[in-house]
Amino acid sequence: MNIISQTTAFGGMQGVFTHESDACKCDMTFAVFVPPEAIKEPCPVVWYLSGLTCTHANVMEKGEYRRMAAELGLIIVCPDTSPRGNDVPDELTNWQMGKGAGFYLDATEEPWSENYQMYTYITEELPAHVSQHFRMDMSRQGIFGHSMGGHGAMTIALKNPDRFKSCSAFAPIAEPSTADWSAPAFEKYLGPDPAAWRKYDACALVADGARFPEFLIDQGKADGFLENGLRPWLFEEAVKDTDIKVTLRMHERYDHSYYFISTFMDDHLKWHAKRLA
Repeated sequence: MNIISQTTAFGGMQGVFTHESDACKCDMTFAVFVPPEAIKEPCPVVWYLSGLTCTHANVMEKGEYRRMAAELGLIIVCPDTSPRGNDVPDELTNWQMGKGAGFYLDATEEPWSENYQMYTYITEELPAHVSQHFRMDMSRQGIFGHSMGGHGAMTIALKNPDRFKSCSAFAPIAEPSTADWSAPAFEKYLGPDPAAWRKYDACALVADGARFPEFLIDQGKADGFLENGLRPWLFEEAVKDTDIKVTLRMHERYDHSYYFISTFMDDHLKWHAKRLA
């Protein structure tokens, strides 16, 4: 692991690191905030997955999570959103595909399958790596994210209910297999058969029997992507006849930006801390 930067914040440490990824076959960058409590004992860890076009840096610089994470004793890990590098396939004119748009899935189609193994990276490789370097209590893990990252957090939680004890999302892509800005990427990554897309779609996972106890979802009503891309009410409908509890909070005047995310970041961290206690 290579150290890019380490900075003291709220008595803890905000770091940025790189490592060579076997899953993505390139160097991957991630950020970690370690609260002061980790000096004395292992702390619970919460994974934050960012949205389209983002890197680890967006939430690190704009998410305003450090003060509350330090107070609650939470380690926050912020991975990148896709593989990177000159040899990694990309669509330079398409922000919804390629670099910055890994969708937290394992691609099966060429040329994407060589590098775009983000599901394996997030669920297996990165946890194994960071747990060797930081005082993490891996029996207490939560996951959350924004937009594409909200989609990733919800699907990963639904597929790994024994690992994660909490999940929340800011403006998630609730049904990516039918959304305008994600279905084309799913076809390129996973092939033309929509049946192959279901394991990366939160609504389809619930319909196919996946379960997770509860979700917190915050959504801005002034979000320009709400009607065609996000549609959180579809997930609320999907869980209606299950024992899954969804707290969906719709907020007047809030958009898709990090102004929205930072406003409700404390609420989400408290949500996770309560379930990871």
